[in-house]
Amino acid sequence: MIENQDIRPAQVIGPLGEPLTLDDLPSPSTKRWVVRRKAEVVAAVNGGLLTIDEVLERYSLSLEEFASWQRAVDRSGMQGLRVTRIQHYRDLYERQLKY
Repeated sequence: MIENQDIRPAQVIGPLGEPLTLDDLPSPSTKRWVVRRKAEVVAAVNGGLLTIDEVLERYSLSLEEFASWQRAVDRSGMQGLRVTRIQHYRDLYERQLKY
């Protein structure tokens, strides 16, 4: 097995089931992060299109911010990324953990 190979897929499956390539990702100058854009970036990392380090540098994000996006998607899907509903989904997730 060869280690440290930099083999990446040409495309991954996006959050809406569509093919997602590097050209389809949000612009590096993005300032307004809507749910779909956040979900596309998370899907790109999960699919191996970009590394976390590349995302942090490309979009000037903190590791904590990106990690919160990943947690939200893992817990509640795209709806978990809605800023106006963060507390609702957090409470729902915590209640599910109790049972």
